[in-house]
Amino acid sequence: MNDLNKDSTTTLITKPAKTDYPISELIAKRWSARAFSTRPVERSKLLSILEAARWAPSSRNEQPWRYIIFTSENVEKLKKAQSVLKDINDYAKRAPILICAITKKTYSDNSNYNRLHFHDLGAANENMFLEAFNQGLIMHEMGGFEVQKAREVFNIPEDFELGIMIAIGYQDTHQVLPERLIQKTKMPRERKLLSEIAFNEELGNGITADTDENNQIK
Repeated sequence: MNDLNKDSTTTLITKPAKTDYPISELIAKRWSARAFSTRPVERSKLLSILEAARWAPSSRNEQPWRYIIFTSENVEKLKKAQSVLKDINDYAKRAPILICAITKKTYSDNSNYNRLHFHDLGAANENMFLEAFNQGLIMHEMGGFEVQKAREVFNIPEDFELGIMIAIGYQDTHQVLPERLIQKTKMPRERKLLSEIAFNEELGNGITADTDENNQIK
């Protein structure tokens, strides 16, 4: 299942992260798969994914995220939602769930600008991502959509910022993808070294596993 040398057109590929340090198995197995099955997703699973988003942390507990959800239960509405996607994301039109994620730009209690609204939306989206995999599904976030068209199609108020489009569904074999995406699927997952993103006390002083005489990380 997780051998990238297998035929990706007949195998459901998994791509667990090869981490330098132990992490949760759920985080390690999350990846942005694109081969969606048209199989409908049980409503109970969708609700669990949205519940995970509901319990994300946010600045002053504002919870600025909002999700507009379309499913294959209403094909006409789903196709209208799909119309905002750019051609590069046509693969997502197989997914039985498409979500427009938006975020409120101001605090509810005083109408002041909330500079953390996108940060908080991202936290909620990651909760959704992990719960989707926990439910045996895949999820893909897409910035490739027509923002202004989406604002009109979804009737988004000016106090909300368009965030991202989200596709959710069961995974299919990769024969449903165009060749360019099959090849992309075969590529290994890569991340920057920990020492390139985390620093001891100042930028440039990359964190390592080494410790000093007091057993403090250098």
